[in-house]
Amino acid sequence: MLKTLLERLKGKVVILGMGNTLRSDDGAGSVLANRLKDKLAFTVWDVGVAAENYLEKIIQYKPDTVIIIDAADFGGRAGEFRILEADDLKTINFFSTHNASISLLINYLQSNLNLDIMLLIIQPKSIVLGDKLSPEVDKTLTILEDWSYAHG
Repeated sequence: MLKTLLERLKGKVVILGMGNTLRSDDGAGSVLANRLKDKLAFTVWDVGVAAENYLEKIIQYKPDTVIIIDAADFGGRAGEFRILEADDLKTINFFSTHNASISLLINYLQSNLNLDIMLLIIQPKSIVLGDKLSPEVDKTLTILEDWSYAHG
């Protein structure tokens, strides 16, 4: 799965980490973005819960590839992750507290740029109030962080 991701990291790459860090594992995307920021050759932004605030910034940057990282309940094991195509949002049932933001972001970018968009979704264990990640999700973020350093 990560090999496929590596093959698609072409041209100018933007990584967007989404999440609410005050809701436990829901903050996974934001946490990973902050761990990767300034450590990769790619542009990495923590968009928090307001990805729409970054739309014009992304358009001006004109990336070739965008990776959106978010926690989403797709019925997997806590910490499990999947890589989805932007079009998979229409056909796969999963729950993210940011579904509307992700859909808006993808639709707007696809209508304004010719780019490759992927989602890296991480199965949360809990999204209750709190600023700590579950051990399962934290372990996954460490694996993804180490992989990114080796390949980014």
